Amino acid sequence: MFDSEQKINNFHNSSPLGRLGGAGIYIHIPFCKQACHYCDFHFSTSMKKKEEMVLALAKELQLRKNEFQVDSKFSGVETIYFGGGTPSVLTVDEIQFLIDTVREHYAVAQNPEITLEANPDDLSEENLIAFAEIGINRLSIGIQSFFEEDLKLMNRAHDSVQAKKCLEIATRYFDNISLDLIYGIPDPSQNGEQAKQMSNERWQQNIETALSFGIPHISSYALTVEPKTALNKLIQTGKVASPNDEVAQEHFMILVETLEANGFVHYELSNFGKENYFSRNNSAYWLGKKYIGIGPSAHSYDGDSRSWNVANNALYLKALQNDELPNEVENLTLEDRYNEYIMTGLRTIWGVSLVRIEQEFGAQYLDYLKQQSQKFIDDGLLSITDGILKPTLKGKFLTDGIASDLFCLNLE
Repeated sequence: MFDSEQKINNFHNSSPLGRLGGAGIYIHIPFCKQACHYCDFHFSTSMKKKEEMVLALAKELQLRKNEFQVDSKFSGVETIYFGGGTPSVLTVDEIQFLIDTVREHYAVAQNPEITLEANPDDLSEENLIAFAEIGINRLSIGIQSFFEEDLKLMNRAHDSVQAKKCLEIATRYFDNISLDLIYGIPDPSQNGEQAKQMSNERWQQNIETALSFGIPHISSYALTVEPKTALNKLIQTGKVASPNDEVAQEHFMILVETLEANGFVHYELSNFGKENYFSRNNSAYWLGKKYIGIGPSAHSYDGDSRSWNVANNALYLKALQNDELPNEVENLTLEDRYNEYIMTGLRTIWGVSLVRIEQEFGAQYLDYLKQQSQKFIDDGLLSITDGILKPTLKGKFLTDGIASDLFCLNLE
């Protein structure tokens, strides 16, 4: 077994994530100062209803307090995650109010991971000190790039100076910090379909700059073009070049090689962490643990069903004013749960256990998986070691596409 795999298995077995009874709470803050050109998440740039929204989030937390079955197997809420949108647009008092609401209505484990997603322009020294004092113990900072041209192309609210300055300050008060980087960005100095892509050297500089701050966790994603975004319109009108998949794959390989050489474990397709710094919140998702999603557009999972809140601030607020939960529920079939395990398993270092497939889903699913995966094994994109199916280094960048080919449709 590779050393990195041993480390992550130790993490899985010894941490609260190894206990089946824990759970997480995700709180979606649907506000941003301005819209990033690539983003299709649910948010509003109007802050008029911010205070009302905070009260509604607290109301939903209260209404759903009995969704976690509290018994001898329940080890408490292990993670609280403020996502968005941009959670750092809330005041310190508003964030503390929501944390206190969780503690009032839920059994919270000792030393829970409490993460705040934040933009560099919100992270003044005063705010950072206050965030630490109210119990935030992990920051996820949306850097995206250290180059001014890239930030302008993406319409980020911060500049490159703020990106570096916030990390200088944040590392004084927080040990557990993650930052986001985006690769495969078209060169904004060129226009049209023939425009250059971000060079490998420029991408390497982004990585090296991130490493220079001693950050223990990096999440990195290829720039993708979603249908209803400003980026898509810019590409359609020829003002920005389309991202190039071959360039993105080169950047991905540079990312993996550089971070692993610097002591990071590539524990999920887009996530790299040093030992003891993997995201407990995200790892819980990938390991199939229960979680409640609070706020407009937030999703929840209890092992048997998924639910999601309405992605509309006004409708969400109206429902909570009437003490109603504005969500839809989908009960998961055996096939749904199989497909989800394939997707999450292949994206993580844990892989897909063939024993688990047979035990939880039956011999028919195991035979189907073996049959469908063989062509990828023959092409050197997947491998099976000790009964665990995983992508090879060559196959990692193609993981999502491979997983979709392994999904079951109407197998029963």
